[in-house]
Amino acid sequence: MTDTMPNTHPYTLEILPPKAEGASYQWAIRKNDKLLQRSDRSLTSEVKAHENGMAQIEKLLSGVGER
Repeated sequence: MTDTMPNTHPYTLEILPPKAEGASYQWAIRKNDKLLQRSDRSLTSEVKAHENGMAQIEKLLSGVGER
């Protein structure tokens, strides 16, 4: 990607495509390759899934939301 990609270490965002036509996109956040969170919303596009997942990573990086 580009240099404008934010540093999300140790988190990575995985966008999961719909399993069936007309289904929604999902995301998964991993910390050091271990599943940490999954989306709980139906997201209509890959872009929306990416935006929603990145917003959640930003919360985690600021110390909000991690157990």
